[in-house]
Amino acid sequence: MMMIAVVLVYFALLLLFSRLTSGRATNEAFFRANRHSPWWMVAFGMVGASISGVTFVSVPGMVMGMDMTYIQTCLGFIVGYFVVAFVLLPLYYKLNLTTIYSYLGERLGKRSYLTGAGFFLLSKLTTTAIKFYLFCAILQRFVLDALGVPFVLTVGVMVAIVWLYTRRGGIKTLVWTDTLQTTCMLVAVCLIIYKVIGELGLGWMEAARAVAADSHSRVFVWDDWVSTQNFWKQFLSGVFIVVVMTGLDQDMMQKNLTCRSLRDAQKDMCTYGFAFVPVNLLFLSLGVLLMMLAAQRGVALPAKGDELLPMFAATGGLGDTVVVLFTLGMVAASFSTADSAMTALTTSFCVDVCRKLTDERLRKRVFVGMAVAMAVLMLLFHWMNSSSVIDAIYTLVSYTYGPLLGLFAFGLLTDRKVNDRIVPYICVASPIVCFVLDKIIASTTGYHFGYELLMLNGGLTFLGLWTICRLGKR
Repeated sequence: MMMIAVVLVYFALLLLFSRLTSGRATNEAFFRANRHSPWWMVAFGMVGASISGVTFVSVPGMVMGMDMTYIQTCLGFIVGYFVVAFVLLPLYYKLNLTTIYSYLGERLGKRSYLTGAGFFLLSKLTTTAIKFYLFCAILQRFVLDALGVPFVLTVGVMVAIVWLYTRRGGIKTLVWTDTLQTTCMLVAVCLIIYKVIGELGLGWMEAARAVAADSHSRVFVWDDWVSTQNFWKQFLSGVFIVVVMTGLDQDMMQKNLTCRSLRDAQKDMCTYGFAFVPVNLLFLSLGVLLMMLAAQRGVALPAKGDELLPMFAATGGLGDTVVVLFTLGMVAASFSTADSAMTALTTSFCVDVCRKLTDERLRKRVFVGMAVAMAVLMLLFHWMNSSSVIDAIYTLVSYTYGPLLGLFAFGLLTDRKVNDRIVPYICVASPIVCFVLDKIIASTTGYHFGYELLMLNGGLTFLGLWTICRLGKR
């Protein structure tokens, strides 16, 4: 019941923030926050928006299978954020874009524009449903199953909560609520670490030395070129993941485009780009400490890394205070992801597909439709649940965001025109070819593509566009 109480109290706070910040819910405020957001507030809130409930649960468990090598990917994130800040943001601000996919219409053509927006809508709906599903599944497993509440009702209520506090102000409200949610998430994880250190009977410095000395604290893999944990594979994948999942993602860019100027937006992006290494190091250190605690208590580790933190934090194994903190962190991270995604999906559908920037009635209807679509996808994922959630998300992103990478790279790096009618076929064919190649190589060599699949997918899309380009300047 404590978990339910935390959700309800947190929801009340979000509603209060929504009422205080939404004001007159015009489309300009909903889509762009009237371009008056303070850059430092956007930067701080983006930490919570980028670190979802998946990170909160899955990253501590990563140490069970791949040690701390995820930090290599986070180092690549830093470079990726600088690329976005100084290559993509100047373009978006120069064109005064509401949605970033409008660029594709001006540069390549109408079908290219709709193809880019379509891949975003598909990708964001799916990945957000997976991330928010994780939170609902944990709440269901550890609390609501015992009360006889069906999972369908859990999903419906959680999605409705997000809709209620977001529907009025949109992105204008989210800039403020993300600040609250980032604060709650970081406070929660720090206090959980403090509690685990106390259970181990260690001081802070002793705990730091114990984590550093643990065999699971390995960060760098330089020698094994076949391993998916090889440094250069992880680092370069981190760069491209940020370029695609932030720079080419309306959800992540929409808040950055609410800053007062390009310079403010660049300061915002570079600032929060540096935050991901220390924040993820916190989560990974928590995973190592939990494994130490399991060994100390003689408790068997779970089969899946995603279950490591919930095994202790959601069952009362660390006390009621940690149950509250775990719930608070999960709610903050999960709601921050879902609310911004629903807003971005609504913006993209209204502006890119319907081409209606000022129709408030349409915007309200589309927002309801996106909430329903996300709930349906969550139920579908519940029905076909499989392996580690975070790997499933990044693998999916490699397929669905690859064509976006290829489209924007072709537009920015060349001055050729394309046969716009054929572009959708190229963008659909590229992920299919990647999937077939992965299966063939896996069956013949035993090697599976990891995060580098994103680069391969984008490269194939770029090559396909090059083969159908017309000679001449744009």
